[in-house]
Amino acid sequence: MSPLLANLFLHLALDARMRRELRSVRFCRYADDGVVHCRSEVQARLVLRRLGERLRECGLELHPEKTKIIYCRDANRTGDYPSIQFTFLGYTFRPRKSVDEYGGVYVNFAPGVSRDALSSIRQTVRKWHVQLMNDKKLRDLSNMFNPVLRGWANYYGRFYASAMRPLWRHVNDYLVRWMQRKYKRLARGVIRASRALGLLAEGAPRSFVHWEMGIIPRAR
Repeated sequence: MSPLLANLFLHLALDARMRRELRSVRFCRYADDGVVHCRSEVQARLVLRRLGERLRECGLELHPEKTKIIYCRDANRTGDYPSIQFTFLGYTFRPRKSVDEYGGVYVNFAPGVSRDALSSIRQTVRKWHVQLMNDKKLRDLSNMFNPVLRGWANYYGRFYASAMRPLWRHVNDYLVRWMQRKYKRLARGVIRASRALGLLAEGAPRSFVHWEMGIIPRAR
């Protein structure tokens, strides 16, 4: 019940007040984490002061280390500021290189999967011990793990999908090791196992979501 009660409390104590008294800013909250979009540093400091006052009225306080004013630096906002990135809901928002419709490269303030989220996902993949499942067929592995991989792709790959490439290569590495354990003729040849898995990926690209994207094993 604690998360539900906390959300009900914050909805009434904070969200409603924000919408009523700070209409000029855009506000997003998830549980006890939130982001407020302001047009200037002056406005940001005003909102920060008003938020602190409101929470103190409710017997709460802003986290002294996590609460910051972030400068969203991009091609149009080129100033210097101590903090130019933040993490929210598993995404890190920071300046990133982007390509426009004409092929030009520019700096955009955009989200991408955070390092902590990527590290947590890789730990989960490691705990699957895919490389030890030599009694399974490729279809079995697909049925077991592809729904989870697709979920990560749908969520974390929605923005700046290239930041997920290390994860997909990580999964491919485990599948190559699975090939080496499953087939004796590939046991001592990483390159041969990579080529063999690549042929499987080309023949059944829908087995794994990253194979559908074209991220298939290559002999290295």
